[in-house]
Amino acid sequence: MMDATLTVVLSSSSEWPGVEGSLLLLGIILLAGLGTGLLFIASAVTCLRRRSPRYTLITVAVGALLVRSFVGVGTVSGRVPMIYHHVIEHTLDFAIAALVLSAVYLSKPASDATFDRN
Repeated sequence: MMDATLTVVLSSSSEWPGVEGSLLLLGIILLAGLGTGLLFIASAVTCLRRRSPRYTLITVAVGALLVRSFVGVGTVSGRVPMIYHHVIEHTLDFAIAALVLSAVYLSKPASDATFDRN
């Protein structure tokens, strides 16, 4: 019984519209890419000013977010096949999480003087 339900759900996937040529999706990705591009510029400027491994890790993570936008545009335009889209996007998700957690790990703990112990 459960196998029949699973088969129906999987076979109905052809009813979903494809992403290729979707102007709405392309607009959303371009808008997100513009915002991420501005964040990348801000993080790169900050990285150059601070010259710290933590800021470098954050800049690379934001750069990976920007790459995700390019992959999304490539997918909507039909240049990046969906299977590659998923592999690249999920790999970048993992890399972004690892970079941010590495930056947090490198952060110095707050000094004890900043906490009121009374």
